[in-house]
Amino acid sequence: MSLYLKNATFINSENFDFVRTDLKIDEDDRGGIIFYPVGSPLPENCEIIDCSGKFVMKSFANGHHHIYSALATGMPSPVKIPDNFYEILKYIWWNLDKSLDKEMIAVSAMKTAIESAKNGVTFIIDHHSSPGVIEGSLEIIAQSLEIAGLSHLLCYEISDRDGNDRSSRALEETESYLQSHQGLVGLHASFTVSDSTFKKAIAIADKFNTGIHIHVAEDVFDQEHCRQNYNCHVIERIQNSGGLRNPKSVLGHCLHLTDTERRTIASTGTWVVQNTESNLNNKVGFFNSAGLGENIMLGTDGMHSDMIRSAKAAYFTGLNFDSTDPKNIFQRLRNVNRYLSQNGFKGDADNNLIVLDYPAATEFNQENFQGHFIYGLESRHIQHVIANGKLIVRDRKMTTLDEESIYKTSRELSKKLWAKMK
Repeated sequence: MSLYLKNATFINSENFDFVRTDLKIDEDDRGGIIFYPVGSPLPENCEIIDCSGKFVMKSFANGHHHIYSALATGMPSPVKIPDNFYEILKYIWWNLDKSLDKEMIAVSAMKTAIESAKNGVTFIIDHHSSPGVIEGSLEIIAQSLEIAGLSHLLCYEISDRDGNDRSSRALEETESYLQSHQGLVGLHASFTVSDSTFKKAIAIADKFNTGIHIHVAEDVFDQEHCRQNYNCHVIERIQNSGGLRNPKSVLGHCLHLTDTERRTIASTGTWVVQNTESNLNNKVGFFNSAGLGENIMLGTDGMHSDMIRSAKAAYFTGLNFDSTDPKNIFQRLRNVNRYLSQNGFKGDADNNLIVLDYPAATEFNQENFQGHFIYGLESRHIQHVIANGKLIVRDRKMTTLDEESIYKTSRELSKKLWAKMK
């Protein structure tokens, strides 16, 4: 059954045009929308939602998430308080990911799906790690997200940090998954990936005509390690390995880059994903877009699942450390959609929409949309969410998942996880 939104005000995300219209929404992962004059005869066999006084626009996508961290909120302090970024990874995140089991991975994905959907996010690009459960881990996440109604582009974080056996199994998991799913080839970061593993990962990406998804120069340690061990900078190493050949490749963070590296990224058309709040949390530095080109998108890096929040963080931090304004930050937010569209990934067609209950106290129109987006609109204004033509959030409640049951299980499994981490 198709959805029909009547009496809506549709906001075009490209030119911010406000259009009073009725909308018929097709149900399919490549489906579209059809505009009708307001008051047109209602079609048969449609679920009708009255959007009088509401605004409708394209939903959001997350350019870089870590679903595996979903059970971390509120966890106890690590056995050693980290002194630097490497120790943050060692004592917190590499301890957590090794402690995950299949049930924890599934509930982490469902918890993330709930929080993403209710924040208007219908597509997740995720970077997963679970060294204790490698085989089948991506399928667990995929199935959980699909039950919720979300689309995805997944990868497993290939790394040599836990030995050759696990990196080999991660390569096998990646190849197995890509045989039946769209996805990327995940790599942790230059400083935990050997030349041999890099070569094998790129070969898989080439085989399936996809890109890599890797953390790049998140901390200065990544660059120092690369210069000391490979006598080059990180981007040079990735390029020499063939990682920048495919326009589907995604480079996370990209904080500590030389001007030459920035020009290389821009010249290859590779995509960069900015994760402002994670950078602030880890005290690794501030993102600056200078010289990187136009292919910059936004992610949350596992901090949360709210892309409006990420956009605002990027804007306000960028006022001091980057060249930002409401227009280019909104463009970075929408660049995730552009990345998916340009590279032919399915699941982010025009029939992915949010309905905003935004009672603007001042004039709200094409000319000042960007100002309202930064200073007025929040995720709490999202009333309904439509993913691939299906209503997955109605009146701020999931229609596809039992939120109460999932959160109950999440609380139980988080205790188990934290105990294992000790």
